[in-house]
Amino acid sequence: MIHEIIPVGPLQCNCSIIGDEETREAMVIDPGDNIEDVLAIVHRHKLQVKQIVITHAHIDHVGGAMKLRAATGAPILLNQNDYALLKMLDVQAAWIGVPTPGKVEIDRSITTGESVSAGSHAANVLHTPGHTEGSICLYFPAEHKLIAGDTLFAGSIGRTDLPGGSMHKIMRSLHQTVLALPDETIVIPGHGPLTTIGEERESNPFLVKT
Repeated sequence: MIHEIIPVGPLQCNCSIIGDEETREAMVIDPGDNIEDVLAIVHRHKLQVKQIVITHAHIDHVGGAMKLRAATGAPILLNQNDYALLKMLDVQAAWIGVPTPGKVEIDRSITTGESVSAGSHAANVLHTPGHTEGSICLYFPAEHKLIAGDTLFAGSIGRTDLPGGSMHKIMRSLHQTVLALPDETIVIPGHGPLTTIGEERESNPFLVKT
């Protein structure tokens, strides 16, 4: 598996480029900004982007999606429960003081029970509401990797004080879905350093049972 992680935009969202060494098919997850840098990685590995997957509709994760779609022709996938949030991108842009990316068009909704793939590397889609209504995580069982979006961080969890956020829902998503994964699962959060499910189960102050 080719897997490069590049922090993009003013909030340093972790954008993942995942490719198959044999077929050269790829997916890009959370292209929030700096699309020229993302494309440079794609071209360096001679990849063809087949899917653009968005973990949730916050501007720092979805802001560059249309530019990437224009460059690659790949469809944009997002859970439909975040479509309302997607219509607020101009408001979100004002929150963090960045230009609005304009309208983002979604080609297909994805949810639990579906999968996305880059060549032979397939990920199970896990709908994990809480940070937003439509938040998803992507679990690659063969590689023991979880792209967690802003649901889980090293030592923390996603904030729930923005539109669509719910502390009750994020805790349910974490305990019933995310922590059900094996301890050795490598977690790539939406921001910050990588961690593992086991580490977070042991030491994350939001998840440790007292």
